[in-house]
Amino acid sequence: MIARLIALILTVTALLGPVAARAEGVSDADRERLREALEVPGSGLTVGEVRASEMPGLYEVQFKEGPLVYSTPDGSFFIVGDLFTVGPKGFVNLAEKRRDGERAKQLAALDTDELIVFPAQGEPRAHITVFTDITCFYCQKLHREVPALNERGIEVRYAAYPRAGVGSEGYRKLATAWCAENKQDALTRMKQGEDLPQNLCEDQPVADHYELGQALGVRGTPAIISESGQMIPGYQSADELMVTLGLD
Repeated sequence: MIARLIALILTVTALLGPVAARAEGVSDADRERLREALEVPGSGLTVGEVRASEMPGLYEVQFKEGPLVYSTPDGSFFIVGDLFTVGPKGFVNLAEKRRDGERAKQLAALDTDELIVFPAQGEPRAHITVFTDITCFYCQKLHREVPALNERGIEVRYAAYPRAGVGSEGYRKLATAWCAENKQDALTRMKQGEDLPQNLCEDQPVADHYELGQALGVRGTPAIISESGQMIPGYQSADELMVTLGLD
């Protein structure tokens, strides 16, 4: 299957020739045509940003609160999935690079007061945002790596992501941590297996974080996102994560 996919990609690339270095602009008429075609009544989808993709003949359409798709100019056909280009170093996932930028932009706009932050020690080198669930074993394991990351100049910013959804046991535990007077201590103790009295204060952001995580493509925990918006799914040790971030 993979071999056939690679062969298909190489064939399409050869037929299309070199990909344009920069995507051309999209006219207002093009945007309006795509909106009329793709905003189907009852779908609940609204066209957001429209750009010319790196592949000739396809437009990149980002639905608001929805997927990124690649559409024909008239909107009569579209593809949901990732678009790759073949470069000197192999395959490059253009769709994922696009999503990286969107994730970075949305996280940069997030108020850090809504997060549980474990700051870097000494000279800060980078920060990561981690969507976490207290009931998740690998989230607990990753939390044990936080002191080592802090020592290496990495600030860890936690956002809440109850895997079972709003109202679940995971949601209640996360809300209790976010409602605590000492949020860092509460989160650490609960990830170590300690039960704390349930506290569901009104101004906690767990449901908002869960919605944001889904919009950013989080599907499980821990989900680590770098400053550049790169999604790093699953557990990594401090040593492995430093390599992934290009800092060691």
